[in-house]
Amino acid sequence: MKEIISTDKAPKAIGTYSQAVKCGQTVYLSGQIPLVPETMEMIEGDISAQIKRVFDNLSAVCTASGGSLADIVKLNVFLTDLSNFPVVNEVMSQYFTEPYPARAAIGVAALPKDAGVEMDAVMVME
Repeated sequence: MKEIISTDKAPKAIGTYSQAVKCGQTVYLSGQIPLVPETMEMIEGDISAQIKRVFDNLSAVCTASGGSLADIVKLNVFLTDLSNFPVVNEVMSQYFTEPYPARAAIGVAALPKDAGVEMDAVMVME
């Protein structure tokens, strides 16, 4: 049985997808870009501000699913500039503690709304 997760604390879906889908104890979180939920506009600031906004958006969807960032088992990071990867590590250390989730970092040519970063995740509820 699948459950569709939705919250106004994260940006509304800007396409034909759900913010997250829960199947049993597993939650699949759709990609988040650095949109401010209240305005649906990109956050102002550098890549660090964008990464923080993405983690805040993911956190809101985790909470709406009944969990938290600590329940994420797999995180995918998409960057338009892989030289920003050290910033991902720096900001991620403010949101996660060990044991860290499995993770992939992928360089891409472009992201929606000209974002510099997008992340999606898989969360497992204990």
